[in-house]
Amino acid sequence: MGKGAEKWPAEEKLRAVVEYERLEEESRGKYLREKGLYGVDIQRWRAEVLGVLGKRPRKGDAQGQRIRALEAELRRKESALAETAALLVLKKKAQAIWGDREDGR
Repeated sequence: MGKGAEKWPAEEKLRAVVEYERLEEESRGKYLREKGLYGVDIQRWRAEVLGVLGKRPRKGDAQGQRIRALEAELRRKESALAETAALLVLKKKAQAIWGDREDGR
């Protein structure tokens, strides 16, 4: 991380990301040296900006609570589906190895 990069105000970080992205590939290194930054600083700031733009709903938001509940239910159902699929694959493999036993043994 560039010296003092963590102390940059949010507006300057955004400006730096936009300026950096507009530059040709050959000019980016010079820009970083002039600003005292590293490429990872720009990448981290870009991720911060995108993270804020895609921010999840607040905890007190009723719609946000409903979304979180639905996401939790979806994860639970996906897990159950994956488990069922794994059991089905194991059953088919067992049948291929031992065949169908109709006499209950």
